[in-house]
Amino acid sequence: MERMDRMIKLIATDVDGTLVEEGSPNLNPEFYDVILKLKERGILFAAASGRQYASIYRLFEPVADQMIFIAENGGYVVCRGRQIECKALDRSDFEEVVHFIRRQKDCFILVNDPYQAYTESRDTEFIQWLLGGYKAQLQQVEDVTALNTPIVKTALYCKGDAAAMAAVMKERFGDRVNIMASGQHWVDVVRADVDKGAALARIQQLMGIKKEETMAFGDNNNDIGMLLCAGESYAVANAREEAKRAARHITDRNVEDGVLKVLRTLL
Repeated sequence: MERMDRMIKLIATDVDGTLVEEGSPNLNPEFYDVILKLKERGILFAAASGRQYASIYRLFEPVADQMIFIAENGGYVVCRGRQIECKALDRSDFEEVVHFIRRQKDCFILVNDPYQAYTESRDTEFIQWLLGGYKAQLQQVEDVTALNTPIVKTALYCKGDAAAMAAVMKERFGDRVNIMASGQHWVDVVRADVDKGAALARIQQLMGIKKEETMAFGDNNNDIGMLLCAGESYAVANAREEAKRAARHITDRNVEDGVLKVLRTLL
């Protein structure tokens, strides 16, 4: 892969499906060295995910203080330990979404505030995946609507196709909330003005970085806004077709370290 001539100042990448397999706690440790080398060259690195902040932090813990976290699909943003954004769902919208999810067959609910994830599920396999795979900061509760905390994301895990379920939910809830497929089986619900692209645009504004000085990587529908905010945008080869159409370039699959191969050209 050829070295890039364009000056890149900010890199944002999705996590699940782009860097790692969905729900995996295993990141190629080469990323830690690459992130530090990028910083030496004046390039900011951001991990942008539907995951909660605690989960992404643990994945990048050796270099967490040197980077930006766009968590909850942009609902919660932290830059080198400093909170930049925290956008909570409207309470009535949140409760209506929860009631909808509860009525769905073979679906589990997960809701996140800035620091903690909560679920009503008692499914052992699901709980172990959240704890062991996502390394989630998780609490089981009887009723998530009784929580007295700002909810930045509500997620539905379905055993069927997430994109199909997301389409059903968009018909139901319209433009009151932002609903997106965030993996093969995850559907994420956030505030209507929350999106990875909006969060990335906010970071660009704060840092004085232009679109053409930004690089982004993704694989799913919730990455499209972010890909469109970057002058150099890449979908991994295993990405959904919608993400591939939004990106300028295609790189290798996540399991083939497609993102790393591009980042190495900047060093």
